[in-house]
Amino acid sequence: MKKTELILSLSEQSTTLLKAEVKTCVDTILLTITDGIVSGEGVEIRGFGSFAKKHKKARIGINPRTGEKTQVGAKNMPFFKPGQSLKEVVNN
Repeated sequence: MKKTELILSLSEQSTTLLKAEVKTCVDTILLTITDGIVSGEGVEIRGFGSFAKKHKKARIGINPRTGEKTQVGAKNMPFFKPGQSLKEVVNN
């Protein structure tokens, strides 16, 4: 499901919110999660999961086409850990 499909689905389920209002809500939620990850404090949604930032160390990478070794710099990556309730719903 893409973001536009999510907005459309939520607006169809709501009898009081317009599509533009749902779009604003979805954008605000995504921006808040992004800000939480960037700040390093993360975001936890009970029953769904948690979003955090993980640090990847610098390493030597290998180009699969040429076999050439290159230096890959350190970087921060977003990380999602699903909650127990989400895991149970997906597995049933």
